[in-house]
Amino acid sequence: MPLSSAIAVHAAERPHAPAFRMEDRLFCFEELSADACRLLYTIERSAARATQRSVLSGRARLIALEIGNHPLFAAAFIAATAGGNCAALIDPHLPEATRRRMKAQLRPEIVILPDGDLLRLEVPSAGQSHALDAFAGSSPLQGGDGAEPFLVVFTSGTTGEPKAIVRDRRSWRISLETGQSFFGIGPETTTYAPGPLAHGLTLYALAECLWAGAEFIGARHFDPHQALNEIAERNVKRLVLVPTMLRRLCAEARGLAWNSVEKITVAGAKLTPGDRQAADRTFPSAAVTEYYGASELGFITVSGAADRHGPTAVGRAFPGVRLAILDDHDTALPQGETGTIFVESELISDGYMGDGDGAGFRRQGPLATVGDLGFLDAEGTLHLIGRAGGMVLSGGNNIYPSEVETVIMAVAGVEAVHVFGLEHPDLGSELAAIIQPNGSFDPAAFARHLADALPRYKHPRKIWLCRQMPMTASGKVAVKELRQWIAEEHPALERLI
Repeated sequence: MPLSSAIAVHAAERPHAPAFRMEDRLFCFEELSADACRLLYTIERSAARATQRSVLSGRARLIALEIGNHPLFAAAFIAATAGGNCAALIDPHLPEATRRRMKAQLRPEIVILPDGDLLRLEVPSAGQSHALDAFAGSSPLQGGDGAEPFLVVFTSGTTGEPKAIVRDRRSWRISLETGQSFFGIGPETTTYAPGPLAHGLTLYALAECLWAGAEFIGARHFDPHQALNEIAERNVKRLVLVPTMLRRLCAEARGLAWNSVEKITVAGAKLTPGDRQAADRTFPSAAVTEYYGASELGFITVSGAADRHGPTAVGRAFPGVRLAILDDHDTALPQGETGTIFVESELISDGYMGDGDGAGFRRQGPLATVGDLGFLDAEGTLHLIGRAGGMVLSGGNNIYPSEVETVIMAVAGVEAVHVFGLEHPDLGSELAAIIQPNGSFDPAAFARHLADALPRYKHPRKIWLCRQMPMTASGKVAVKELRQWIAEEHPALERLI
């Protein structure tokens, strides 16, 4: 069932049930549907003024949402994906120059921007701007054809420049239907997901909640103290987070338990054994599910409490997904041998808009890959070794930073880590690491752990300590900022070796 149709059904059958909450503003399904219908009418009237078609060339009307975690995001997203519309998500936290280039690539008919507690609609080709209520009227929410593009999201390219990924309606409908059953999401599954709605993890959590008729609770900005209060006050049943956010919630809890939470969904990076222990103490009633996926491919693997949680294990294939490991000649490899991870499923995107950057997403018949490397063990568990583009060649040795990061994160007292390559005149590249420690970090124990877990050539040759890593809005390490800090010899970095 299309998302717009699901909203209409919930608005008719459960009009006063809570649907979307952004801090101090709550929208029931009836209100959310009415706001989306009014916004859709304004979009249609504003788009009629456009003098240029988008990059989609008539396949759909393209609506760029540049509003971030705004109270009207849910209504805007529903309207921007209803009927023949396609929404493009642009993170307002990106540099202005980057956002300009993204919009220049897309050429959207409409750009929706925040205007205090309201929104405004810009028609770039006509040089016009309209307030949210500029046109009095309401258009019914209708579902579009499954083959139509309905969503454009951005992922970082190998140069750091965002690449536009196009998704059709059918792939998301299948994903929502499969996920509702697999994750056990129903109308009672109140979900708290404080990440940025312009990014896949939180956006998908919103879609699956609205589709299932459940309440979604977001946050303008993630604050662990405020988050724990929200979880307790709203009797939250499910959390959707990146590992960094989960760690900060557990640290803020200071040994207290939040028993209402029954499910925790984590993606974006692997949980460490310490993370799982902390989650068990803070949310003792919660089943923790990790999934590995990509914006280009959808869900790939998933792991629960009963699955293997080794340093590289990322779970078994998500329902409906087939995994294959291929060598450089696209020949299948036997179990245990490392190669490129390929996926066959109905959740795969249409790929990059335009030519991309020559790396990342690639198809091989019914299979597709984003270049990640790994192997399958005898139990069918996928082990993620690293992404091909992130490999460091040091002294003739191939080193995957994600493998080293996994080992370092298992050390007591390590809160976060970033491992990368620096240019070296003799080695080509040398491995470096920046570690965010906590009070229990012991450099001597750290050195012993590395010696036991990794061969010497995989040990970082330069290590800095950073008391507070810079983070992106999605809760990941801000890599570019850290690199700049090294170049500037920023005082936030303390050289360990």
